[in-house]
Amino acid sequence: MGLGRRLAIGVAALGVAGLAGWFLIGPDWRALIAHQPYGRDILFWNLDQRDAGFRMLDQIPFVIESHEIAAGDTAHPLPDGEPLVLDMDMDAYLASNRTAGLVILQDGKVRLERYALGFDDDGRWTSFSVAKSLTSTLVGAAIRDGAIKSLNDPVSDYIDELSGSAYADVTVEQLLTMTSGIAWNEDYDDPNSDVAQFDKHPAETGKSATATYMATLPRAHPPGEVWNYSTGETNLIGILVIRATGKPLAEYLSEKVWQPYGMQQDASWLLGNDGYEISGCCIQAAVRDFARFGQFILDGGAVNGQPVLPEGWLEKATQKQVSYGAAGEGYGYQWWTWDDGSFQADGIFGQGIFIDPARRLVIASNSSWTSALGDKDGEFEARKAFYKAVQKALDADTE
Repeated sequence: MGLGRRLAIGVAALGVAGLAGWFLIGPDWRALIAHQPYGRDILFWNLDQRDAGFRMLDQIPFVIESHEIAAGDTAHPLPDGEPLVLDMDMDAYLASNRTAGLVILQDGKVRLERYALGFDDDGRWTSFSVAKSLTSTLVGAAIRDGAIKSLNDPVSDYIDELSGSAYADVTVEQLLTMTSGIAWNEDYDDPNSDVAQFDKHPAETGKSATATYMATLPRAHPPGEVWNYSTGETNLIGILVIRATGKPLAEYLSEKVWQPYGMQQDASWLLGNDGYEISGCCIQAAVRDFARFGQFILDGGAVNGQPVLPEGWLEKATQKQVSYGAAGEGYGYQWWTWDDGSFQADGIFGQGIFIDPARRLVIASNSSWTSALGDKDGEFEARKAFYKAVQKALDADTE
């Protein structure tokens, strides 16, 4: 056999092997390779990169690293309930709202479960600011454990980097309600905003890069008077819990909720460039486990009758503590609230855990909206209308 022919056969064999490998890596990796993200600036990825990346963020350590949130050996059961019939075209809703996963529980039973965008119940999707509500829950756990003494403590008592800064006299509760009065720009479309820049702040040995960044910010209002949405402040809450408990957030969440309540899968928490969990964002978990977390809250923050949170915590955390100007709405301890008693963990690009205690309802959903706030193509308002459609259908069940 001539050299040329042997080379041709070798190249062909490599091509076949490469083609086989391409199919063996699976559709998620193929999509990620075809639409590779450019660095950690998730806010400025294009739609194809977000569709591919949101389900894979904890599997690309060359972009961002993570800590595991370990699950236990036994999953909290989610038995099937009576299928929920909605007066709408669900396929059209999922497509227009770019929803990847949706789980609706009532009384702890699955009334509806759907997946799209090539996602399924085994996959893990990033939470974005849904993580804020989990972070605030860990504050409650740390108070019950005695690691945090009081909501009235200055946050600088726990985070040395804030001493002498505008945060020096801000309390833990003012962080939870985002009423610190510290200037912060949360514009997701502005590459120079604080929310786009904080993760680029250089880490100093032994210090939190988030805390040193936040310590540079000026005061805009007296503490406790003005609400201003700030992911940076939730990131400070995470540092507070880490310093108070002496444990990484992922470990503490696993210990207090993920294992004892019975999540079905390990999850992960993405890290900032200083090695701390980005506590205002980015828990990667199954949609069913986000629904289980909602059920944990609906069950009073208890496991097998044993409380994880202080008495009265959820009543304050999930009810309006401050108004931001929208009629009938408010903000609790990192939860968005409605005056009818319902509340929600909410994340950009369409992530959410909606909880309605009156109807014993949990709606967990993950999406890839065309814009961060869902205002470009109406996804945010469409999801609110969907929640109301579910509530109406449940009310019709009881008539």
